[in-house]
Amino acid sequence: MCNQLNKWLGIPSYFRFGFIIILFLIVTFYYLNFHEDQLYILFIIATVFLGIGYYDKSAWFLVSLTSVVVIYRFILEPGFTTFASFVILEVCYLIIMFVSVSLMKSNQKIKNDELETILALTKALDSRDSYTSNHSQNVAIYAKEIAKKMKLPKQVIESVYKGGLLHDIGKIGMPENILLKPGKLSLEEYTIIKGHPVIGYEMIKHVSEFKNDGILDIVLYHHERYDGKGYPKGLMGEEIPLVARIMAIADSFDAMTSKRVYRDEIDLEATLKEIQKNKGSQFDPEITDAFLSLFENEQKKIAITDQMKYYKNRTLSTWVG
Repeated sequence: MCNQLNKWLGIPSYFRFGFIIILFLIVTFYYLNFHEDQLYILFIIATVFLGIGYYDKSAWFLVSLTSVVVIYRFILEPGFTTFASFVILEVCYLIIMFVSVSLMKSNQKIKNDELETILALTKALDSRDSYTSNHSQNVAIYAKEIAKKMKLPKQVIESVYKGGLLHDIGKIGMPENILLKPGKLSLEEYTIIKGHPVIGYEMIKHVSEFKNDGILDIVLYHHERYDGKGYPKGLMGEEIPLVARIMAIADSFDAMTSKRVYRDEIDLEATLKEIQKNKGSQFDPEITDAFLSLFENEQKKIAITDQMKYYKNRTLSTWVG
């Protein structure tokens, strides 16, 4: 229940819409001759929704809208006849509204603190390898664009972004002589590298929000393949969580289009052909189509190429989702 409430709090527009609906219901119920005592709870709920939905508005806006609710109740309930009763009602509703605003601001602060923690962890990882110093935020952005193209819920899109920042966090536990090796890895070294999803998962598995948001699935399963030949579990098809299947394409795309210690970057056209070639084997066919549709004409290719250059030139501290 708490997790669901946190998800709702992440979308203030729900509460703005709810505020308007409740005011409409109050008028409807009033003209259907509902007893006034049965309506007061709706006024309180409307005030709570007002505070949550418009938490980021100015104090004057919030006070004015709360006063509208109070006047609304004052008119519809004949029991309130004096100025003193109006003032008492106004004060009570202002308290309810500002408590709701504080709840929402506290929730947003927790989310911002979580993102700052994620960015700090990502900085720690990226500082170890200058060749991949922008990889995490690049992957996060590409994955987010795929999720948006697939019209996934806002909450999932945010989780995909955060998961992209953290997907390689397990590489913090990898020896630098392997991470920075200019040539082909030996079988033993490759086996060690393949352990980074599990290491990353173990590092952050106790963060309950990461589990609820699917971020742990991204960290653990982003190297699984659609054909079952990936690692660490060898999952196949839709056994692999959706967010991890999205991350697999974003991760591969950035890896191919970025310069590495052992090779130069691959050009965009060759990268897109390689991803198309691996549709249905390495990558989920539906997600592959969504990704490739981002490049469906020359104008979009140019726009995304410019975006790629822009992302790669930005510092991690500028990314705020």
